[in-house]
Amino acid sequence: MMAMVDLAANSNGKPITLAEIASRQELSLPYLEQLFSSLRKVGIVRSIKGPGGGYVLVRSPHDTRISDVILAVDEPIQATRCSSKNAIGCRSNQQRCLTHDLWHELGNQIYLYLNSVSLANVVNHEVSGTSGLYGNPLIDHKVKIRN
Repeated sequence: MMAMVDLAANSNGKPITLAEIASRQELSLPYLEQLFSSLRKVGIVRSIKGPGGGYVLVRSPHDTRISDVILAVDEPIQATRCSSKNAIGCRSNQQRCLTHDLWHELGNQIYLYLNSVSLANVVNHEVSGTSGLYGNPLIDHKVKIRN
């Protein structure tokens, strides 16, 4: 995601090399080459060959959703160990675990959130909201219980 936000922030319609992105973001160039190959195959980025070549976004940063990028590189958005592709559960008796629906719905909510955020939102710092203002309520709650 860091590489895609870097591309959105620095491209201005001109190609950016993966070496530039790797250097700015301190990422492995071979790793970026693998990721961008997947992103190119699904049409999120386009490669431009030759001098002055590199990668550009196919759609504008406003129209490129974070969820599209994650799914393009085969990163599942799920919080349960059960497979969502079949009805067989994660337990040895082939049943779903007791918390399956909880974690499955969390995965759905994560997808909905990431689908609502564009690369432009991240570049323009429009995703901070208020979630970090008061700390982490799960951690703060644990501290209160222990006291």
